[in-house]
Amino acid sequence: MTATVLVVEDEPQIQELVAVNLEHSGHKVLRAASAEEAEASIRAALPDVLVLDWMLPGESGLAFARRLRSDERTRDLPILMLTARAMEQDKISGLEAGADDYLTKPFSPKELAARIKAVLRRRAPQLSGDAVEVEGLRLDPAARRVSTKEGKVELSPSEFRLLHFLMTHPGRIYSRAQLLDQVWGDHVFIEERTVDVHIRRLRKALEPTGHDDLIDTVRGSGYGLRTE
Repeated sequence: MTATVLVVEDEPQIQELVAVNLEHSGHKVLRAASAEEAEASIRAALPDVLVLDWMLPGESGLAFARRLRSDERTRDLPILMLTARAMEQDKISGLEAGADDYLTKPFSPKELAARIKAVLRRRAPQLSGDAVEVEGLRLDPAARRVSTKEGKVELSPSEFRLLHFLMTHPGRIYSRAQLLDQVWGDHVFIEERTVDVHIRRLRKALEPTGHDDLIDTVRGSGYGLRTE
């Protein structure tokens, strides 16, 4: 599993410790020392997960988390909050502000990596690295392989990512704009009709085994993956 992690921590030594250990775990790490710097980074490109310190200069991590949850673009951004506050009420406050998980200082780098993996598995399963299977169609992100009992399904990298997202988020219809953000990245500016082209190619690749029926189209709304 490789994710882009934005670490928001004003203590240089702790920021360095967190960043280096996450890089050793295979993640791409971005850094910020305040909510203001973090907001600028998020405006440029949405990270996959946010590691957020509670005590920051200026706006607190708690207040920043609340703002992120009130914004449609960042509403679903996974947030892991770091803090020296260990009281139960502090933990409750952090979770109520929108944090997905809460880690108290001091913490071990291994626990941090495990918590991030768990948060991503819940919030962004397409980033977890786990294989997924739906009605005999199996996608293995580690091997970059899609297969059925008849054999391997050949897909382009974009179609692979698109299918991976749909298979990890079944039963829901996503608009073209949402799919562009989730699959291509919200900082990439391409035509929404690009999604239609890749959906057609994906269906064609899945047609020989009958798995093209899994791709659901709702006219005027978008695409999704059918469930029983």
